[in-house]
Amino acid sequence: MPDLDENRPFIPVGIAVLTVSDTRTRAEDKSGDVLEARIGEAGHRLEARTIVPDDRARIYEQVKAWTLDAAIDVVITTGGTGFTGRDVTPEALELLFEKRMDGFSAVFHRISYDKIGTSTIQSRATAGVANATFIFVLPGSPGACKDAWDGILKQQLDFRQMPCNFVEIMPRLDEHLKRG
Repeated sequence: MPDLDENRPFIPVGIAVLTVSDTRTRAEDKSGDVLEARIGEAGHRLEARTIVPDDRARIYEQVKAWTLDAAIDVVITTGGTGFTGRDVTPEALELLFEKRMDGFSAVFHRISYDKIGTSTIQSRATAGVANATFIFVLPGSPGACKDAWDGILKQQLDFRQMPCNFVEIMPRLDEHLKRG
C-alpha cells in the first residue's frame, strides 16, 4: 500500500481553482471553498481562484492562461462535467491536454461509486497535462471535490507519497520541448 516517506521533505505546489457556473457567486461557491480549505490544510499555495460561466471559450482561456503562469503547477476546476446542454468543461479543456490522465477518471469513479452508487456515471470528471501543468476537471458538488481531493489529489500532490507522486515528475513534464 502507498505510504509517506517522512525522510523526504514536503514540497508545496501552486494551485489555481476555477469554478464553472452560470449562477454561483464567490459567497455561494461551496465547492471552491472546499478545495481552497483543503489546499491550505495540505500546505500548498492557492495562487488563484475565480468563477467563470459555462462558456467553452472562457473556460479554455482562463485555464490556458494559468498553465502559462510559472507560479501555477496545478489547475483544479469544479463544475460543468455533467450532461446538460450547459455542461462544457471537459470539451473546453480536453482541447488543451497534451496528455490525458485516464487513470484519474477511473479512480475518481471508483471512489464516487462507493458513496453515490451508479449516479457516478453522470459525471465526466477528467484530467490531463498541458504546458507542464496538471489539470483536474471535477464535478461541481462539494462532495465530489472532497472525494477527489481526499481520495486522490492530497496523496498525489505530496512529494513524500510513495511509491510515486505527481510532484516528483513535475520537473520532467516539459522535457519533450527540450529535445533537439
